This record gives sequence, C-alpha cells and structure tokens, in this order.
Amino acid sequence: MSAEKGVERWHRAMADGNDAASLGPMIAEDAVFHSPVVHTPQKGRPIVTAYLAAAGQTLANDSFRYVRELVDGDTAMLEFETEMEGIHVNGVDIIRFDADGAILDFKVMVRPLKAVNKVWEMMAAQLERDRAS
Repeated sequence: MSAEKGVERWHRAMADGNDAASLGPMIAEDAVFHSPVVHTPQKGRPIVTAYLAAAGQTLANDSFRYVRELVDGDTAMLEFETEMEGIHVNGVDIIRFDADGAILDFKVMVRPLKAVNKVWEMMAAQLERDRAS
C-alpha cells in the first residue's frame, strides 16, 4: 500500500529533523498543502516543502509526539500533540500518497483556537526566517 510506505518515509524524515533536504524527494511535483491558518491551498513541491519544513521547525519540538495513526489505501491520518510556549496543541495530519509513497496532498488541522493562533504566529516567523536565509 502506498500510504504504509509513505508513512514510514514520513516518520524517518521527522526523526532526521524534517528539513527541506530530506522532505523534497518524498513530495510529488504537483503536491498540495492545506494549512490550518492559510485560506488557499499551497501548490507545488517547492512551497509544500517550505511549509512542511517550517512546520517541522516550529511544531516538532521535544514534546511533539504522534498519538494515533490510521492508514487505509493511499491515505493516512496521524494525530499529534505538542506544546508551544506553554500552549497545548492537538492536531491531525491527513496525507494522501501516490503509488510510490510520495506525498500528493497534506492537510493539517489544529485545535484549540489558542493553538491555531500560536501555530500561525510561530509558522509565520519561521517562514520569514527561511525566506531571509
């Protein structure tokens, strides 16, 4: 199944620091990213890679952990928890993979509202730092 292979690659990338170099090869050229804080879908490997790398820098701290994983066919749902500056974040990554396990579609949902606001604040700052470097 494509999702099983893709989830395995995803977990490896997370363990390796979730940087653009490790993420790029596992993202399809025409991938789409759905942010919990940006209204329009972000399309194409470069922008999806940038968003996922920034998310890795902001969300994947020492408290980050996946707490539930569901895999069916080409789709996986990974529920996560983390803490950002004292705010508990609960979220879900919904990922659709191609036959080779590359990411085609990545949707992130976050709760509660305080967490959404904190994610927006920290992601915006990280994306700005990434653009400047």
